[in-house]
Amino acid sequence: MSKEIISTDQAPQAIGTYSQAVKVGSTVYLSGQIPLVPDTMEIVEGDIEARIHRVFQNLQAVCKAAGGDLSDIVKLNVFLTDLGNFPVVNKVMAEYFAEPYPARAAIGVAALPKDAGVEMDGVMELG
Repeated sequence: MSKEIISTDQAPQAIGTYSQAVKVGSTVYLSGQIPLVPDTMEIVEGDIEARIHRVFQNLQAVCKAAGGDLSDIVKLNVFLTDLGNFPVVNKVMAEYFAEPYPARAAIGVAALPKDAGVEMDGVMELG
């Protein structure tokens, strides 16, 4: 099966040797997004809530470029440098997702690129 590289200027460009997403068949593998503003490639200003919003906005842009939407995500991985921010993730996620929610993992990590505080990746299934 062939793979299609997904890319959009509406989300931050890759800061390493990876693609924003890769589509194989009807499955799209979304690379990790941190709260970078696409136009400036700088971390969004504000608190962790603002950063989480930016991550969801970035993921949404990549989903759209792949022909889908956040509602097509079947698995979401959330990486946090402070698991105390997990309730904020739930609060913000409720603004972007409706039931049925995707499967999800929340992982505490020691550090993230650019001291982001939050990163998310996922798998999207297109109908």
